[in-house]
Amino acid sequence: MLLVESGVYIGTAADLNDSQALVASSITHILSVDSVDPTPQLPADGDFSRKWINVLDEVTADLLSHMNDCFMFIDEAVKAGGAALVHCQAGRSRSATIVTAYIMKKHRLRFSEAYHRLKSIKQDVQVNSGFEDQLCLYEAMQWEVDTSSPLYKQYRLVKIAERYPELHQVPREIFANDPALSSCSEASYRCRKCRRTLFRGSSILTHPVGDGASAFSHKKSSNLTGDVQCTSYFVEPVQWMEQALLGVMNGQLLCPKCSSKLGSFSWCGDQCSCGRWVTPSFQLHRNRVDEIRQITVQK
Repeated sequence: MLLVESGVYIGTAADLNDSQALVASSITHILSVDSVDPTPQLPADGDFSRKWINVLDEVTADLLSHMNDCFMFIDEAVKAGGAALVHCQAGRSRSATIVTAYIMKKHRLRFSEAYHRLKSIKQDVQVNSGFEDQLCLYEAMQWEVDTSSPLYKQYRLVKIAERYPELHQVPREIFANDPALSSCSEASYRCRKCRRTLFRGSSILTHPVGDGASAFSHKKSSNLTGDVQCTSYFVEPVQWMEQALLGVMNGQLLCPKCSSKLGSFSWCGDQCSCGRWVTPSFQLHRNRVDEIRQITVQK
């Protein structure tokens, strides 16, 4: 068990067995980031606030979604004058990820800076590549897990795609509300043929522009040009798409009203016309929809 900064320790599962060290370090909060239930290892006479994040040390595991709660749990201990022990089995990857996230948020540091600070204290920490990507995303979201952020929405879809089709069904919470069933001042996008509202601007998931024609060199087409443009909108799934997604890896996206073809989806991903590969992809062709914006008329 090592002191990272005032009130914050990082350790291993074995540290739970050392009740004297826990007391000597004024530990009041124990945060277990492990796939093993820590209860049997905790001192029987200990009076600790406890939090258990049940997660494996795998690149596909999700720790990003827990970073807000973990920060508040650790911060609660520090502000109360106590101390928090953050541990996993070996104290190298999962616990190091959470402690790094805490340092990032508390001190407004970039991932590389916070991670370097932790490694200078505990040289054997080594977060896996998946957790490293999540910490970089945490930095991009300004140290706040914002579930309405396009960055987080895309991350959540990637995590689902990694487990698809083993999932019995797509989690309903990933579907945006059907804009045709509610009113909103936000920009909306309608089927060009029947005018049915399909999605809102907040559902668009932007991506970095790809390499253009060079990204399609494998197709050996004589029609390739140097133009780089996106001819589709990539969006989060919307409620009207749910039936089309059930139990299949890819397929067409049809207008729920007139059944005209709007685009396609693939849990394995697809390539945008700009050359960027998007995974998973839910794309609606721009020439099949119209953007509608409300105009405020001053009287």
